[in-house]
Amino acid sequence: MKTVHCFGAGLVGSYVARKLAEEGHNVQVYDLDSNISFDHPNITVKHVNAMDVELSAFGTVDLVVNMLPGDIGYDLTRKLSGGKWPIVDLSFSEITPDISSVELSSNDSRILWDVGIAPGLSNMLLSEAYRVMGNLSKAEIRVGGNPTKPDGAWKYMAPFSPKDVIAEYTRPARVIRNSEVITIPALSERHFFEVKGKGIMEAFLTDGLRSVLANIPAEEMSEYTVRWPGHIQKFIDQRDSGKLDEGDLLEEWRYHPEKSEFTWLEVVAHAENRVMRWEIIDHGHGGDSSMARTTGLVTVGCIISWLENPSMLSSGDHPPENLPREVLISVLELMRENGIEISGPEIS
Repeated sequence: MKTVHCFGAGLVGSYVARKLAEEGHNVQVYDLDSNISFDHPNITVKHVNAMDVELSAFGTVDLVVNMLPGDIGYDLTRKLSGGKWPIVDLSFSEITPDISSVELSSNDSRILWDVGIAPGLSNMLLSEAYRVMGNLSKAEIRVGGNPTKPDGAWKYMAPFSPKDVIAEYTRPARVIRNSEVITIPALSERHFFEVKGKGIMEAFLTDGLRSVLANIPAEEMSEYTVRWPGHIQKFIDQRDSGKLDEGDLLEEWRYHPEKSEFTWLEVVAHAENRVMRWEIIDHGHGGDSSMARTTGLVTVGCIISWLENPSMLSSGDHPPENLPREVLISVLELMRENGIEISGPEIS
């Protein structure tokens, strides 16, 4: 039994904590919400502000997981880097460990970051495509978590922090064109396409490539967020008219657990006359949302691999595409064992 400290117990955080406990690990959860509780003997909850936690009071620790969103998550990772324990960072902060001022070399901190569905699994799959085919001529990622039926004014509900969704829609998108990294306004390159079993959906550029921009050689690379048609046009219309209110969106996009939903990911890589394409889809199960399951299982798989092999990563920061290939294999196996549908080239 290992001891894992988990910060944040939202939809994804609570799922990760529970899965780690079910794997037999001792899990310490930190979350400010006094309503959060777990019915599992391996989980202990402390209702505190993450930034008020004294690292010296941790006691036994084999690994720390940061699942707080955005800027809060970034601040916490900076704080956690003061220790020598392994850190898994799922905050998806705009300021990433590779470009931030987090001090790593002086204290041997090890940070694995962006281990979700996309970025995360998408990075690992592109790395596999590069391993097999060499430099890529074109790589495209399409991903989205959406209600099963496009109902309601927005045809959407946020499976994670609505503030982070808004940030996706407003932050310029970094892409690769003609083998160079350029910046394009978010929501550009809108196009319609068909998702098998769902129908016509719409995709648009967002800034989700992050570390693969530097680590996967490609002539062209893009990441698109996927929504039901009409959703992003409504956002653009309200933004351009000055009627967009973030407070209203936080309420109107609120996640409803009783509402059916799904998460879908497509990763396509081209090189000369070869194409590798993977598709992942999940509809949630047993009260757990599809985004919690897909994102959470990638995270859990990486954590388990690191706990089993503490020397897996050296000091410094590590994006998912730099993980050993065996981690990708174990993550995909874990996802399949939990009912996630995965199609594409076999990786073994």
